[in-house]
Amino acid sequence: MKSKLIVGLVAVTTLAALLLVLRPGARAEAKRPAELAPQTVGVGKLLASFSAKALDGSTVSLTSASGTKATVIALTGLDCPVCKRYGPALARIEDTYAPKGVRFVFVNPAKTESVARMKATVKQLGLNGPYIHDKSGELVGLLKATSTAEVFVLDARRTVVYRGALDDQYGIGYSNDAPRHTYVQDALEAVLRNEPPPVGATEAPGCYLEPTEGKATAPANTYHSRVSRIVQTNCQSCHRAGGVAPFNLESYSAVKDRAKMVQYVVEKGTMPPWFAAPEKKSPWKNDRSLTPEDRKAILDWVSAGTPEGNPKDAPLPVKFPSDWQIGKPDAVFQLPQPITVKAEGTMPYQTVVVPVGFSEDKWIQAMEVKPTAKQVVHHVLVFVAPKRDGGGALGRLGEEAAALSGFFAIYVPGNSTLIYPEGFAKRIPAGANLRFQIHYTPNGKAVEDQSQIGLVFAKKAPEHEVKTAGIANLRISIPPGAKNHKEVAQIPIPADVKILSYLPHMHLRAKACRYELLSSEGKRETLLDIPRYDFNWQLQYDYSDPKSVARGSKVEFTVWYDNSSKNPANPDPTKTVRWGSQTFDEMHLGYVEYYVPGAKPGEATPGLGRPGLGGLLRGRNQNQGAGSNAIERRFRQLDRDGDGFLTQSETGAFWERLSRADADQDGKVTLEEAKKSFGGG
Repeated sequence: MKSKLIVGLVAVTTLAALLLVLRPGARAEAKRPAELAPQTVGVGKLLASFSAKALDGSTVSLTSASGTKATVIALTGLDCPVCKRYGPALARIEDTYAPKGVRFVFVNPAKTESVARMKATVKQLGLNGPYIHDKSGELVGLLKATSTAEVFVLDARRTVVYRGALDDQYGIGYSNDAPRHTYVQDALEAVLRNEPPPVGATEAPGCYLEPTEGKATAPANTYHSRVSRIVQTNCQSCHRAGGVAPFNLESYSAVKDRAKMVQYVVEKGTMPPWFAAPEKKSPWKNDRSLTPEDRKAILDWVSAGTPEGNPKDAPLPVKFPSDWQIGKPDAVFQLPQPITVKAEGTMPYQTVVVPVGFSEDKWIQAMEVKPTAKQVVHHVLVFVAPKRDGGGALGRLGEEAAALSGFFAIYVPGNSTLIYPEGFAKRIPAGANLRFQIHYTPNGKAVEDQSQIGLVFAKKAPEHEVKTAGIANLRISIPPGAKNHKEVAQIPIPADVKILSYLPHMHLRAKACRYELLSSEGKRETLLDIPRYDFNWQLQYDYSDPKSVARGSKVEFTVWYDNSSKNPANPDPTKTVRWGSQTFDEMHLGYVEYYVPGAKPGEATPGLGRPGLGGLLRGRNQNQGAGSNAIERRFRQLDRDGDGFLTQSETGAFWERLSRADADQDGKVTLEEAKKSFGGG
């Protein structure tokens, strides 16, 4: 028997799945595997050892696989249509990786399939790894497997590093000529390099399995067997040597020394940073929260006196990228000059235009913002700035209009990359530049920062252009001392769209926020609820499966503010607070990342929301006819009461710039005045 990665294939046939795939004329939604938050489905945990009999009479045990570099457990079956299609692919992967020290184990949980047919299938496919008939469901329970086509990848220390689909070629109701994403192969390549897989977990389209309980004894709740893996999965991306956190948590002694602090932040829910309200099944592929089981394990471990356990149970150390997390960028752009960050006090936002100037449109599939002084960078937002006279300077009005139009890239501690799957990309138009908005937090030592951004170009024009929009209320007015002041804004949905993610952005007085969907029939649905907003973490919330939103509906963004003296972060509870870019001001800005299915990338499509004044100003550089028409359309949309004038109450923070068009200084701007000032008319 060759040394193999343990792959478990389980086959349980369901009548519904068979009818869906085999019935003539049957149609189903072609849904590729959604990415899942790895820690919510057991990735990162030590798999309990087990012993089972294979079809050839041999005994299979995880602990007997000494010398293997990885183990794959693949569930499979004889009657499940998806498993049938994946049989040859599994055999090819085994042939490729078994010689590299990967052990394969195949598991069939079907109670009714005959052993003779199983043996014939093993011979037909040329499978070499042990094939187990898990008639009792014990292994399915141990793995907490969900479908017959699910695959598990373990490293040399029995840590689950990936679970999910083999790839995205086949599923219930669809098949493709070739896979776009080879999840298991990618995971194996990463494990052999001692690196985290690029994708940790996905759904596994196949015949669904009834949940069962495994009989194996769970590993003891010691540091090496359990807690180290929780810390590794949830904390070490920041708390490591060279990380952005103030101390590392990479050893037993380091975690033991800070056990009481770990207990405190876990009990309070401040670490790991994740603020979406808990749901029965998390829809977020980047969910950073602790599962209830992991939370209990840490608290119990501290209460038990922080037992170390057997070092032989320790996980392999994680190898983090030393340079770019997105791989070698195709292009890197940096702030033209370093910014001096003072040692103490506060600093206003720094806005810097970085020349890019591509001669043609560029499609960006991955991007990473990398400060050179991470210890003082609170967050960075990067925007695409269309080419303009004066090197891209837009002034206050233009800056706010750019913010509302949506961000291009973002950096927050522990999250500095945006990586899109094949077929998705963002666009940098020809001639455009990049505008960095940086928030620095002095930490007691003066330093210099010269942040940069790395870009990976898409290999070809994408199928879908990723866009962003901002939902904002520029006329917020938060009264002095208000403990729970509410502000609301909406954007209409002019076309069927799929939402990819949300990123709320407010300042120190914001306490909670919520995105909701209002259908054209008047139904209200919560999209994202953040009951405890924290300005210190500008987090993005990425869907595992994009959210379909129908034309004619609206997305509403609500924020609650605490401007009272009870808010310890409040700069001045006696002040009426309005929109402003500085942290002592406030914002009401909910970003939405989305794409329009069926739209051709690069072409104008109906965007989310109504055009703002920034669009009106862009009429300046158009010919008079086109600019005049665009300005009139935008003027009518901004003129909410239809009285033929734009006023400060209608345009909020934009009035400072718009008022320059008020030729007669009567506090109102007419359409004619707007055309003359902004359209060259």
